[in-house]
Amino acid sequence: MILIEAGEALRSTRESSGVSIDEASKDLNIPVIVLEQIEDGSIGSFEDIYDLKQKMVEYAKYLGLNTETVINKFNEYMFDYTSKIPMDEIEKQVREKNKEKEDEDRIFSPYTRVYPKEKTMPYIITGIVVIILVIIAIVWSIKQITIDNSSTDIIGVLNICNLDGGRV
Repeated sequence: MILIEAGEALRSTRESSGVSIDEASKDLNIPVIVLEQIEDGSIGSFEDIYDLKQKMVEYAKYLGLNTETVINKFNEYMFDYTSKIPMDEIEKQVREKNKEKEDEDRIFSPYTRVYPKEKTMPYIITGIVVIILVIIAIVWSIKQITIDNSSTDIIGVLNICNLDGGRV
């Protein structure tokens, strides 16, 4: 309601001065639609509330109005508007914003990344199975090399060959 009153004051001052909205738009370099929205008090059309405040102050200065009055009305509106937001909602938004910032600040590197246990467990089990298979293969190879606890080495094979007359 406050901004509607401020917008009506801007409109009536402009009209009483004999300035058309097109002329004000050209002089201020502000689109006509924006000036119309300011005069209608429809702030829902503005993405940036501070941009709206700046444009309202420029418009008031252009029309020769007291800019302090416009700023005070705008601040009063903002206070009324923001004081109606429950504190729980504000705290929730702050927590969500902090969590998003925390996620953005995290460094994801293969050297610093922490992997969950669910994803690493299959690799650990596979590694253990491979190690056990390698140990079994080594034990089996050693058992094949040794015959009845006597090792078969090159010298033993040569001695056997000499006994047979040199035939292998």
